[in-house]
Amino acid sequence: MAKNKFHDGPGPSQRQLRVGELIRRSLSEVLARGDVHDPELNRMSVTVGEVRTSADLKIATAYVLPLGGEGRDEIVALLARNKGELRRMIGKKLALVDDQPGVTRDLREGDARLFDLRFTVIDTAGLEEVTDDSLQGRMRRLTERAVEMVDIALFLIDGRVGV
Repeated sequence: MAKNKFHDGPGPSQRQLRVGELIRRSLSEVLARGDVHDPELNRMSVTVGEVRTSADLKIATAYVLPLGGEGRDEIVALLARNKGELRRMIGKKLALVDDQPGVTRDLREGDARLFDLRFTVIDTAGLEEVTDDSLQGRMRRLTERAVEMVDIALFLIDGRVGV
């Protein structure tokens, strides 16, 4: 995977590719485990080949096939019938939620420019001193993954709170 650079070409951005892959994995997992409350859908084996997202990440298109290629129309109808439940399940798996106001739970990215230098700014959740599966632990792992992707990391501290 390329380093985090400003995207300006005709193809999908790195962010679109990453989000599409996250959705593809989550959708595949939900369908493989039979988590949907539809016995007809759960009896079918579905392959999720690819998920493409719009530039603003508001629309995701999943490319699916039933195992063996038989029953394409049936699987499309079943997925359409269960799209609300699938959206909720995938959204819940991918979202980090907390009732505490002001908590950055996921990555916020934005394209930026300083004179002729174009780059992407990523606001992360911070580095809490936990490694378990709590919200803070998941936020830390997400931040660590973001730090591995970047060329330069800038660590900011709220001066009012201290270290």
